Amino acid sequence: MLTLEDMRQLSTMTRAERQAHSCRESQLDSLNLAGLDLSGLDFSWSDFRHVSFVGACLQDTDLSDTLFTECSLAGADLSGADLHGAALRGCDLNHAVLKGADLYRANLEGARLDGIVDDEKTRFFRLYCPEKGPFLAYKKCFNDLLVTLLVPADAKRTSATGETCRCNKAKVLSIKSFDGKTSYKEAMSLVDPKFIYRVGQWMEVKNFNEDRWYDSTTGIHLVDAGRGEGLLRRRYAYYCGSRRQYGTLVQQQATK
Repeated sequence: MLTLEDMRQLSTMTRAERQAHSCRESQLDSLNLAGLDLSGLDFSWSDFRHVSFVGACLQDTDLSDTLFTECSLAGADLSGADLHGAALRGCDLNHAVLKGADLYRANLEGARLDGIVDDEKTRFFRLYCPEKGPFLAYKKCFNDLLVTLLVPADAKRTSATGETCRCNKAKVLSIKSFDGKTSYKEAMSLVDPKFIYRVGQWMEVKNFNEDRWYDSTTGIHLVDAGRGEGLLRRRYAYYCGSRRQYGTLVQQQATK
């Protein structure tokens, strides 16, 4: 377990020296590291409990798959930091700088996120699906059936820190096998066997959870067809069609 003195010594090193020094799988408990320069360190797969990083410099720090328990990163500079898979549930990140940071699959449930500073290079912090207007989406159902959905302009929609999104209502346009060769009239949800998708019908979740940082919760879980082609290829080895076909179909269905 690293001590406060260890951390102070690390902060006096040059960036190059810190980058050559691995702190992977470290444990920190009840330390006040406010204002320290810890940039460039590798803290991946570490366990931090009751640690204050308030105002600390964590630029380009590897914090991937790290567990943060009751920690504060308020005002910390996390520019370029690797936070993918980090568990930040309930932590204070108010006014933290996340420019260029990678938050893919980071857990932000219950985290305090007021005044966050991000930019276009910040990965998986901004809403992944379209913020406004109708869009097409894909959903996997029981027996590997692929459901194509139209999410209307007035639908509530959220995303956490991954490619998948949720909405409160959508129209079922088609149900097919993943190779596209066989069509079906209905498909059963993987989570709720009573939630049946039927071609031509509108589906709605009345108790939709609007807190975007809760990923596994109520709502219609889906992949934005405009951005999900690569994801579906990787996960299901299925070609989802060209962007030209996508745009045309959105326009056609939105006017119906």
